[in-house]
Amino acid sequence: MESNYDILGVADGAGRREVQAAFRRLALQHHSDRGGDTEQFKRIKQAYEDLKEGKRYPDTGEDRARRSRVYSGSDEEEARRRNRILAEEVSGEMRLAGEWAAALNRTGGTGSRLFGSRALGEMEFERAANGALTIKGNIMAGSLEYDGPVMVRGNITSPTFAGEHATSITVKRGDFKFVDPVQNKYKVDNGARIFAERGNIVVGNVFGRKIQVQDPDGRVGLQVTAERRTHLYAPLGRIVAENVVNTVSLSADAVMVLNLEDDVRVSAREVLVYGGKMTYDVKIELRRGGVLRFFERNSVLGLSDDAIVSLDNGKALCVHDLKTRKISDLPAQLLPAGASPSSYPRGGTMVGNGFPVTYEMIDNFEMRPKGRARPWRLRLGLGK
Repeated sequence: MESNYDILGVADGAGRREVQAAFRRLALQHHSDRGGDTEQFKRIKQAYEDLKEGKRYPDTGEDRARRSRVYSGSDEEEARRRNRILAEEVSGEMRLAGEWAAALNRTGGTGSRLFGSRALGEMEFERAANGALTIKGNIMAGSLEYDGPVMVRGNITSPTFAGEHATSITVKRGDFKFVDPVQNKYKVDNGARIFAERGNIVVGNVFGRKIQVQDPDGRVGLQVTAERRTHLYAPLGRIVAENVVNTVSLSADAVMVLNLEDDVRVSAREVLVYGGKMTYDVKIELRRGGVLRFFERNSVLGLSDDAIVSLDNGKALCVHDLKTRKISDLPAQLLPAGASPSSYPRGGTMVGNGFPVTYEMIDNFEMRPKGRARPWRLRLGLGK
């Protein structure tokens, strides 16, 4: 039986690049736009697609009939198949790019090279003399690990239906940065992961995603919600982002953001929120010795009362408590060193104008003068 390698005219077991080159050559020769045989073009294209999925021989009519009974032929199934093929291709290119960059790093060399998919767009990788790696183009899938600073001119996403090829970038030493992220409107989305082990992360907008998928247990007609949570980690550094929206987790020593919306988790020693929007399902965990600041003057209007601020010792309170607690009512021992209530706007609360809400303030929140409001334990229904 003629194999897919035979159809493309390459040796059995030929490498991906050789197969790809053969397909391009034959596709140009047999495409109908160039007066070629349409059926032969379809046969060549199918052989190429099959080899990318690891199929050595083309499907028989019996194979296709059996598969048609197994799959519904729905748009979702076709999307899964195409997504898997493209993700596998880009993931392989990212692996090669990582090996190429690591080799230059070992020798201190410089250079630039194209990697990626013609279908999804190529990426240019360039290593500079100072050890920084610049990536120009959108990153769509695959893992990359680099021992040095990484700068990206493009968006970063992750394939929806190809978890094993999810996008993951690890910077062992140095910062991960988008180049002018706000001006260029670059984003990270759809479950991508960025990890700066000993550096900072500077990005633009960060999005996750929730999608409806067929029930994994096979129950017909039932769909479940699947998370495509986007993760950013900088355990020793700072994360700087614009809008963080819809199923995202940020973990760093310090986090600086504009707005937080729709199922966002933040864990840091220092959290600085510069915008005026935070929704009810946002949770901020403050680490020991940390501080939380809201800088927007009128942020009391846009911050949900039900958003949660917690400590790493398990204590928690609603943002409502911070919005309604006046600075003038705080016990003097909880104010920053050298400060007094008169140092802050008259009638001001703990939210807005950059007031430092410290770990100790939240840890001792039940120290309320004159019994004006309920302690955090009662508000959250945790008892006395």
